[in-house]
Amino acid sequence: ASSEVRHIATVTSPLLDPEVAAQKAKAAYLGDRIAALCGYPAAFCNGMVNLRTGLGLSDAHITTLFQTTLTTPESEGGNIKITLTVAEESIQQKAIVYDADGDAHHDTISAFIKSIRGSDPDAALYWLAKMLTAGEDPRFIARRLVISASEDIGLADSNGLRVAMAAQQAFEFVGMPEGRIPLAHATVYLATAPKSNSAYAALDAAMHDVKEGRTLDVPEHLRTKTRKMLAKGSGASDEALEYHYAHDYDGNYVPQAYLPKGKTYYSPTENGMEKRIKERLDYWRELFQKNHK
Repeated sequence: ASSEVRHIATVTSPLLDPEVAAQKAKAAYLGDRIAALCGYPAAFCNGMVNLRTGLGLSDAHITTLFQTTLTTPESEGGNIKITLTVAEESIQQKAIVYDADGDAHHDTISAFIKSIRGSDPDAALYWLAKMLTAGEDPRFIARRLVISASEDIGLADSNGLRVAMAAQQAFEFVGMPEGRIPLAHATVYLATAPKSNSAYAALDAAMHDVKEGRTLDVPEHLRTKTRKMLAKGSGASDEALEYHYAHDYDGNYVPQAYLPKGKTYYSPTENGMEKRIKERLDYWRELFQKNHK
């Protein structure tokens, strides 16, 4: 039998982090070990189990696959080809259809985020469980939770962002498998929280104006001292250049223009804690309108 060694598994995740490096090392080890046991090369054929996704192989499963090679006949070229079906029968576990960088990956994370946005904690937990079981990078999931906390929950419950960040930090501290628990914590919190995308939508509206060339000059009273001196030399009045320090006024607010034109980007909802923001902002805007009639 040939002493040539072929690796029988590869890791398809594009993330070059220590966990992936460890999986690649395990793949190499498995190929070498089977070759040593059997005395000839062993290889997985296309579409088979991968050590990071699909069956999520443990060391016990790997040992079982070692034994499987002893009874699996050689194919052409002297290789032992262990198909997905053979692997499933060997370890008595069905593979999860999940490609780390393909359609199943994108569809599943999409379903996860949309379930959170749609306030369905049961669906969100299911998609989370599928991703974790299939070997998705938990850091990727944590990042998406942080994004959702601002994009979908937003100012309706700003505590959601703190919970998502805490879950990310907790995962980094404890690792897997216990790291799945804070991820579940954040998932349920966000899915059951009141929702608002007002800040996200407001920023997109402002960025659209900037990209469309609707750039505005900084009002004279907000400019630096040097720039104010230049404006005064060009004929600007003292009144136009006067900046009012908000903390010198009742309620720490003074009706003062911060854009050269009246423009509203942020429209708060009445969801969750954002209702209080709306009440406060409506009051300030009313004072501004009265002062600038």
